[in-house]
Amino acid sequence: MIRKLTILIALLSLTACAPPEAGGELRLGTASLGGAYYPLGQSIANLVNKYGGGVRMVPLVTAGSLQNPRSLMQDEIEVGITNADLAYFAVNGLPPYTDKLALRSLGVLHPSVLQMVTLADSPLNTFEDIRGKRVAVGPANGGTLAFLEVLLREHDMTIDDISSNYLSYTDGFSQLADGNVDASFGLIGVPGAAISQLRASEEIKFLDIDESIMSTILEKYPYYRSFSISRDTYNTAENAVALGVSNLLIVREDLPDSIAYSIVESVYGHMQEFASSNANARQIDPANHSLSPIPTHPGATQYFETLDAQ
Repeated sequence: MIRKLTILIALLSLTACAPPEAGGELRLGTASLGGAYYPLGQSIANLVNKYGGGVRMVPLVTAGSLQNPRSLMQDEIEVGITNADLAYFAVNGLPPYTDKLALRSLGVLHPSVLQMVTLADSPLNTFEDIRGKRVAVGPANGGTLAFLEVLLREHDMTIDDISSNYLSYTDGFSQLADGNVDASFGLIGVPGAAISQLRASEEIKFLDIDESIMSTILEKYPYYRSFSISRDTYNTAENAVALGVSNLLIVREDLPDSIAYSIVESVYGHMQEFASSNANARQIDPANHSLSPIPTHPGATQYFETLDAQ
């Protein structure tokens, strides 16, 4: 009897750890709790479990967008969420990645937008005006810094030309309200909770990027995009144009086509349900799949070709 029980437990363990094509669960790498990735991953997993035709998925808390590409190659997860720029770096073996990672996109998700904010009565109006000023640049090693480095370079500036304050987004925009910094930057979704909280007590405006510099950046860096922020978003006096990056759903290139198709159809084929379960999903347009800076998985391409033909 004990021997039979031992065998049964072993068989159950093998089933739980089985690869997805053998009935196991796909592990979806998100990020830490409290951010945008984990609840988005929960919604994605729910859709796959409901519509995936037997494909199962579970969201996992991970170190986030920087690590997820590596975790895919180390068989720690089967699906991951990351920024489009990091996916591009990973596929092309660019820092912070040392090797070219065999990754593919399943589709484009919501954007993260660099929102450069100051108070409405500030003399600062453009990015160039931050020279010599106190700027909250987001957390150390955060996603904002890669954008800041590009913008500084294109303006013939370096990080030494500003007084950098490495703060969480919540603290950065709070410090702007208190007058402890002159501007606060955040690579976050639109609308951003920290900015909305600031706007509840203060009039704000966005720092502009010169059109020629924006065009140069978009030409040089295929993973960046420009985004329009309507004045209705935060009740500002003017609309704004900001630099941003899409988030991607990524997998290894050797994921079976049938599984990739099932995931993509489950998610992008049920956008109304997706949007009702997650606020960021309301900003996702399945047609944006062509904007991925890395190759799309063949299984996903099969679905999107059908969608585009409709």
